[in-house]
Parts: sequence; C-alpha cells; structure tokens
Amino acid sequence: MSKAEIIDSPADRMKLIGVAALVLGGLILFYLFGEYSFLYRVLAFLVVLGVAVFLFLQTGRGARTLSFFKDARTEVRKVVWPTRAETTQLTITVMIIVFLVGLFLWLLDSFLSYLFRFITGL
Repeated sequence: MSKAEIIDSPADRMKLIGVAALVLGGLILFYLFGEYSFLYRVLAFLVVLGVAVFLFLQTGRGARTLSFFKDARTEVRKVVWPTRAETTQLTITVMIIVFLVGLFLWLLDSFLSYLFRFITGL
C-alpha cells in the first residue's frame, strides 16, 4: 500500500473525529445516566456505536477495513476443516503424548532428585 493510500482526506479526518466523539460521548452519557435501567443504557450505547461504525465505514480507512474483513472471510471459506473423527483422533493423540512427556519429565525429575540426594548425602 502506498503512502498516498494511507493518508486520509480532510473529510475523512473530520468523520474519524466524529466517530471518536460519538463513542466518547456515548460512554460519558452511559455513566451519567447511571440511575436509569442498565438495559436501556446498553441499548442506547449500542445505537451510538452502530452510528459510529456506519460513519467510520464511510471513510477510506473504513472501506479498507471492510475490504480486509471480506477478504478474510473469503480465505476462511477456503479452509478445509477436519472432520469430527479426525479431530477426535488428533485430540486423543495429543492427550497421550502430553501424558507420556509428563511421565518422562516426572521420572527424570525423580532420578535427578535421587542423584542429587545421593551425591550430597542429604
């Protein structure tokens, strides 16, 4: 991405400042109206966040972000996910290996502890 693509236009900067002001204002109002129902405050804050996200998506940076998530979604759809049987087999294999490595480390620790006690005479 070239440097010219990263720089936002003045209109985009104003929109981003508006987004920040909306979110900050929403947070302040959320706590200022603490005597009201928590449900209503959360719903109001979610509405403010929705407006902020909509405004953000109107900027060049927002369009690039949305494009990134669309591309990521496309790539995730290309992934070949393991079957349930493969997942079960792999999980059992990992559990067995973890048990064996734990057993080996316990035996090694016991041997070194015995060796240390033998050498030092404790």
